[in-house]
Amino acid sequence: MTLTKSKNQSVICYGEVLWDIFPNQTKPGGAPMNVAYHLNKFGVNSKMISRVGTDKYGQGLLQILNRWGISTHHCQIDDVNQTGIVNAIANQDHEMSYIIRENAAWDNIEFSEHHIKEVKNADAFVFGTLITRNETSKQTLYKLLNYANYKVFDINLRPPFYDKETIEYLLNQCNLLKLNESELQLISSWYSCESNEGSSNVHFLQDTYKIDEIIVTKGSKGATYYNLERKYFVPANKVKVKDTVGSGDSFLAAFLAKKIQNEPIETGMYYASALGAFVTSQEGACPDYKIESLDQLLVK
Repeated sequence: MTLTKSKNQSVICYGEVLWDIFPNQTKPGGAPMNVAYHLNKFGVNSKMISRVGTDKYGQGLLQILNRWGISTHHCQIDDVNQTGIVNAIANQDHEMSYIIRENAAWDNIEFSEHHIKEVKNADAFVFGTLITRNETSKQTLYKLLNYANYKVFDINLRPPFYDKETIEYLLNQCNLLKLNESELQLISSWYSCESNEGSSNVHFLQDTYKIDEIIVTKGSKGATYYNLERKYFVPANKVKVKDTVGSGDSFLAAFLAKKIQNEPIETGMYYASALGAFVTSQEGACPDYKIESLDQLLVK
């Protein structure tokens, strides 16, 4: 399926909104929210379907989303479960590990008939695996996928919150899949087809699950886009890394924004690489910036 572009350029991001607790600070986070933030920076009307608690953390997230210009109309309020919290820990290579507290409000997103029109009218619908760890949010996702025109699956595996059966179901649903090298190797190993040649594994997933487009991010080694006819590689930008939180989310947002805006795949990949690099040079997933400032980071 190809992306049908509307005049309004809107994307629905479904899933977790939460607070990342770092050793020295606390920042808003959650992969879908990070994607929505960066889409908005590119002029794409991004909306969240999620759920927060009645606590100060929930109130804070809603205030931040509204300040960013991201609609919170479909962010439900949970008077039982608390707003999501994640403890983020950096290792020596700047890679992050996460302790994700369970029984969060976003685990309990309820399906609403009001979601249907929004999802139907959106250019794209973005989701990941973490939101499927609880049956309530998982079943809501499954229902919404029936109405989405262009389904963007950003895998974001967070052990132990995923299983093979769920991932296979979502792979069968998506039009665009984004994953990193280690996630590609893991999924390929399930089918005894793991190869040192990444392209072989990608083609296996495309053939098996009829996926139109796949992006594999490779950190400092760049990223590769695949469709059914060709592949396109973009090198990584060289920056001084502070942390890698949200870099993949920003990469996806930039690529998707340019695709919705009818730019060539090459342009989308260049902007994705530039934004991903910029985010790694900053603290947290959603630093402030202007799109024009990315131009100096474009590698061509």
